[in-house]
Amino acid sequence: MERLLEAVMRRAGVPGSVSGLERLSGGANMESWLFASGEERFVLRRAPSPEWIAARPLDMAGEAEVIRRAHAAGVAAPEVIAELTAEDSLGIGFIMRCLPGTADPESALSSPPELADDLAEAMARIHALDTATLTVLPRLDPAEGVEALACQFAEAGGDRPLIALGLAWLRANLPPPAKPVVVHGDFRIGNLMVHEGRLSGVIDWELAHLGDGHEDLAYGCMTVWRFGRLDQPAFGLTDIETLAAAYQAAGGEPFSPARFRFWLVYRTVWWALGCLSMGQSWRSGTDRSLERVVVARRCAEQELDLLLLLESEAPEAERVRPLPPAPPPSPASTGEPTTAEVLTAVSEWLAATVKDKLAGRERWELAVAQNALGIVRRELTSRADPADKTLADDLLAGRQTLATPGLLTDLRRRALSTLSADMPKYPALAAARTLWEQT
Repeated sequence: MERLLEAVMRRAGVPGSVSGLERLSGGANMESWLFASGEERFVLRRAPSPEWIAARPLDMAGEAEVIRRAHAAGVAAPEVIAELTAEDSLGIGFIMRCLPGTADPESALSSPPELADDLAEAMARIHALDTATLTVLPRLDPAEGVEALACQFAEAGGDRPLIALGLAWLRANLPPPAKPVVVHGDFRIGNLMVHEGRLSGVIDWELAHLGDGHEDLAYGCMTVWRFGRLDQPAFGLTDIETLAAAYQAAGGEPFSPARFRFWLVYRTVWWALGCLSMGQSWRSGTDRSLERVVVARRCAEQELDLLLLLESEAPEAERVRPLPPAPPPSPASTGEPTTAEVLTAVSEWLAATVKDKLAGRERWELAVAQNALGIVRRELTSRADPADKTLADDLLAGRQTLATPGLLTDLRRRALSTLSADMPKYPALAAARTLWEQT
């Protein structure tokens, strides 16, 4: 792979040997490879397979083009220096100069308050890009987007009541048309490079499109992208009002709480379905990585967040109704080891014997594997089936709503059961359990 990269770099006017090639961990969709050439560092970004990128509205040539336009307009974006061709034998992708700093969420969340101002300014600059020069970008209309999510839900079985609840709310709360701007589409902690406490770059532009700028504002405020900072609803850095004021001061449009809330719910439903689609990609063979099946189980995180977002619209009598009792725990085994105990033994062996022998991407993949074993172990002992097609159909059709007696508490118990098995360390789970079990 190094020799193939060297040929591409020569074509880009950066001759020299390639060294230190390393695949970076993280990234739910694309591959990122860090390497050095001469005195500089670069990143190869490529699709995991042709089938994967073929299903996306924006191909990698389009992604490279929008990054170039953003970089030229003064947005803190990488510099694209080369695009791969079929003759390069490296797949589909492009090469960028490496930005200073790190995308590690811990670094961003420990930065000074000025970082939030940097993010607001970057969003305002992105939304000010000339849409006429970016004809490669698809356009997202809210109503069409909601119906596309509904089709995706049906294709995934249409049997998750909490996603159905979100879709029904979106259909009933469509915002008025907004002037289309360039939307990054994945603007969040984890896709923002931070150097010495300040924003050094915006990466991962694969979801860029034309749409409502409030979508970018809302997406980074989702609970999942705040990495435990539940007390700071705006990117885990500040409050919504402060972020909105900084965005407007940087040239962004006036803030609309109603449009913000719509896109917050929309992108929560979107990511719940995106997680489920990871499992479908693994099943189809498009991408057989272990990460796909594990990320698919993160759907439960978004289902919990959806309920926390929407339950305020239930009547007070339903909000204060006590939770139904949880199922009793399974009795402890006294005979041969159970399947769950065997899985625990395997996970412990991996940690004790294999973990210290691995580094970088492989060590990260071991953590993913241990997470997978934990999911299976907990499903065997405590996870209720989250699927209920009849209830999901009723919610979509409006036959049941959050005003239906007992429905809210039933949905709360379902969300707690599923997430406790699938992703028990999700920070919002403990907060939800405390809130609901005190009701």
